[in-house]
Amino acid sequence: MCTICGCGEGETRIEGESDAPGSTAHAHDHAHEHEHSHPHDHDHHRHEHAHAPGVDPARMVAIEQDILTKNNQYAAANRARFDAAGILALNLVSSPGAGKTTLLTRTLEDLDGEFPLAVIEGDQETSRDADRIRATGAPAIQINTGKGCHLNAHQVGHAVDHLAPEPGSVLMIENVGNLVCPAAFDLGEAHKVAILSITEGEDKPIKYPDMFHAADLLLINKIDLLPYLEFDIERCIGYARRVNPRIRILPVSATTGEGMDPWLRWIRLNRDMRQIGLVPDAVARRANA
Repeated sequence: MCTICGCGEGETRIEGESDAPGSTAHAHDHAHEHEHSHPHDHDHHRHEHAHAPGVDPARMVAIEQDILTKNNQYAAANRARFDAAGILALNLVSSPGAGKTTLLTRTLEDLDGEFPLAVIEGDQETSRDADRIRATGAPAIQINTGKGCHLNAHQVGHAVDHLAPEPGSVLMIENVGNLVCPAAFDLGEAHKVAILSITEGEDKPIKYPDMFHAADLLLINKIDLLPYLEFDIERCIGYARRVNPRIRILPVSATTGEGMDPWLRWIRLNRDMRQIGLVPDAVARRANA
């Protein structure tokens, strides 16, 4: 698991955290002099290479628990911040190539003008996806994780400091393409939204059960390709519900717009609930975990 294997070591870069115009370079392992609205002890989850020969398995477990405990502390602070501002934060997770960014840009375009929108983009390198998002008119900030295979709550808290989403906004967090590690890391979101492309095969939910168990909503994307592929959508839905009986499932096509209306209604409903102070059961479960 990446909490102990060391894959996250190295430099994290967040746009705006450099004196050089346009630079994304910034190392997150030093003490920050500016204040944050959430606590930081600034060890930034330095991962030990616990897979080295001779490492005590009990020590491995202790390291993993320590990393996740610290991440959950940051996530709780993020969640309190979002709740206080009436912000609906969604953590979009998928494997690479599932169509997350295309679906996200279509969503931003369809919701434009209804309420404030903002995006945090996570990738190992480049700002290509953030550039695509900004082309829609929505504010976006890029986090480059380097060797890291997921976003963590500390990184998201820093990005929110810079992005400063408006009260009452919907904040979309596009995680690094990966169906394994992001399942373990709470970012302070209201919901994890898993996106599965029909080009990936209907058995993804049982191959990567942790992710689909952690998600509150599954979007089965690229359904416009169903006539051309051997994909059993009912079997996929059955696998997802075997892993997570409470998961909601919506088939969509970001290309044709099919199925987008139920997805947009789901966003509007969850945002409206936050505006009147209602916290969904899924959020309450995570906050009390």
